[in-house]
Amino acid sequence: MIKHVVFFKFKPEASADARREVINQLRALPDKIDVIRSFEIGEDIMHSARAWDVVEIATYDDLEALETYTRHDDHMEVVLKLREICEAVGSVDYEF
Repeated sequence: MIKHVVFFKFKPEASADARREVINQLRALPDKIDVIRSFEIGEDIMHSARAWDVVEIATYDDLEALETYTRHDDHMEVVLKLREICEAVGSVDYEF
């Protein structure tokens, strides 16, 4: 199994509506991409200086499934919107 963890830091000028829209689009991905085994989106509640705004934690059967997710058209649509409103994105993928 592969755990896929992604952190998102929004640009300060990103509107609340744009943030909410992209978060909702992320949350809708499991209904569109069948290789996702588990999928969680969390929004930061502490707002500390070292905090990221949003985290995605997902699991996939193997690297091939993760690659299928990564290239999926619905995922790519959200990625393009995230690129517009994020100043930084970080990720870690690991086997467990």
